[in-house]
Amino acid sequence: METLRERLTSAAFGAGWSLVCRLPEPVARAIFMAGAEVAWRRQGGGVQVLEGNLMRVSRTDPADSSSAVISRGDDPPFPPGACPMKGEDIGHADVPQRLGVGTAVDSTDVDGKELRMLSRAVMRSYARYYLETFRMQVITADRIAAGMHVNTAQADLTLEYMKNGRGVIYALPHMGDFEQAARWIIGYGAGSFTTVAERLKPEAVFQRFLAFRQELGMEVLATTGGPHPFGVMAQRLRAGKLVCIVADRDLSDTGVEVDFFGEKALFPAGPALLAVQTGAALMPVACWFEGEAEWGAHIYDEIPIPADGTRKEKAVAMTAAMAAVFEQAIREHPEDWHMLQKVFVSDLDPDRLARSRNRNGTANGTATGGNGDDRGDGSP
Repeated sequence: METLRERLTSAAFGAGWSLVCRLPEPVARAIFMAGAEVAWRRQGGGVQVLEGNLMRVSRTDPADSSSAVISRGDDPPFPPGACPMKGEDIGHADVPQRLGVGTAVDSTDVDGKELRMLSRAVMRSYARYYLETFRMQVITADRIAAGMHVNTAQADLTLEYMKNGRGVIYALPHMGDFEQAARWIIGYGAGSFTTVAERLKPEAVFQRFLAFRQELGMEVLATTGGPHPFGVMAQRLRAGKLVCIVADRDLSDTGVEVDFFGEKALFPAGPALLAVQTGAALMPVACWFEGEAEWGAHIYDEIPIPADGTRKEKAVAMTAAMAAVFEQAIREHPEDWHMLQKVFVSDLDPDRLARSRNRNGTANGTATGGNGDDRGDGSP
């Protein structure tokens, strides 16, 4: 039974959702950008974690990165640390020294002002994501079709796989507006897809979130309170369907440690395990914003299933390859990486990290893979 607070929150959320859709888009945008500015200037815990994550992007050389071996075949990488607001004097040049995040970070080559400008750009991008989430019901399919810039050859390959009965897994980082990209692939020919979402509170808010996305063709599996997501997704993939998983942060204790921007990070093993178990094609996808009214997405080549090794060993290798693709994508559009949560091992709670390592049967800190029940991260 909902508490009074939850009922009030649900009512406020519903009223806000309706109001945002009724406001002229420029007015709604201005409100959300103002909110992003306030959050950025307050330097709360989420923004500090964000800047700790962005520090890794800024301080590492792409030539020394695992992502350097991945060829996308189109535009050159986005310069690390660059963002549209470069040149604005906002101070805070001591950011690398004052961030209370992982001790493994070498901040000597990170410009604090550049980092602050980049985090500001990310907060504005993150606010746009939420603005479009609230306004999704008034953003037409025609507008998405006209405004989405994507490599259609890979989308066509996705549909060909599905037509021939082979499932496809889209694994995405928290970048851009992946929900608009999801609507695009539905309209392009996929028809529907399955994804995972954390069960939000209040329950009424989650149910509204669920119902609207189902109307758009998204099957949303809650992480709790229903059938196990991994098993359902495996069934869908064996039926030749599309599954989309946001996969740059592990929410369970079954994550895999991978190299990511020169450090160890904990990634979910779920996408790779699903591919190994079902034979589905694991294809990383990155999303970003184009200007103020359009979107970009890139569907990368399939990550092949290794011929040799145990199921867990194959999943580890594929997850590492997925992380390398994400690394390149984030370098190209760092201002659209909305990672305000801890992902690097040096930042994580030691108890949780120990549970992950023990559950994966590791004594030296290098995980051998998940146990098949990783839930990924479909958080909105």
